[in-house]
Amino acid sequence: MSMKRYENEHQSCQIAIQGGVASFHEIASRKFFDNGISILPCQTFEDIILALTEDRAPYGCFAIENTVAGSILQNYALLKENPVEIIGEVYLKITQNLLALPGQRIEDISEVHSHHMAIAQCRQFFKDYPWIKLVESVDTAISAREISEGRITGRGAIASHLAAQTFLLEILAEGIETNKRNFTRFLILAKKGSAQPTDKAPDKASLCFSLMHQTGSLSKILSVIAFYDINLTKIQSLPILGREWQYFFYVDVAFADYARYRQCLAAIAPLVDDMHILGEYIHGVDTLETIHQTLTK
Repeated sequence: MSMKRYENEHQSCQIAIQGGVASFHEIASRKFFDNGISILPCQTFEDIILALTEDRAPYGCFAIENTVAGSILQNYALLKENPVEIIGEVYLKITQNLLALPGQRIEDISEVHSHHMAIAQCRQFFKDYPWIKLVESVDTAISAREISEGRITGRGAIASHLAAQTFLLEILAEGIETNKRNFTRFLILAKKGSAQPTDKAPDKASLCFSLMHQTGSLSKILSVIAFYDINLTKIQSLPILGREWQYFFYVDVAFADYARYRQCLAAIAPLVDDMHILGEYIHGVDTLETIHQTLTK
């Protein structure tokens, strides 16, 4: 497994993101790369992978899970099936806002457009406005841009503060997400083997494997991981097509000692089938500990 990593001195590079300019993917990208980037908008997550594998962008930003809506299951399969690797992660607090053209009031709005996950996060707010129709779109920021470019009255968008600023829209209601503990984890991706090395050793990894169809096979793996003092921070299972009742397991592990982590991989290798290292990287910008401190203030 290559030890190549992203180096922060590489600035002004292009990042492929799902959605448009001023989306939460852009905000997460700028948080990771310290703003020294340009954005390559992609309509789908598959398009991000294509942009990387076709060398149209050196890096991509890719949502993987949300504390309210859960995991984006399709993206786990994309990570496994394509020649890309995870080189970093970002945890971003998601604040949703109702945007419209300046001078509009909520009473003037008959439709609100946004990504389906954003709508799901804000349904409670709209129960007080039963005349408003919620319409799913491909992206939060694109929904905002359409209103601005088309000068569309009577329509709102659920999107970020950055989208309001970028497209000169007014925030009719701020922080309309139902659950204020609303965070999304984004992965930073590169074409496999293309990222530059850094001096820092990784302290987190994402793995994928299947298990032999035997009683207690998963518990054996977890016991080995615990023995090596590896912290299992995430586990997600997905069915294996064509193999009924068998699953791929996607796990994230954190560790303080890289050598001991590699020993753990060697120990579990005989117990698993088809193991992939999806990425070895440094724990996320804004760690879960930082998020906890923010929420408990």
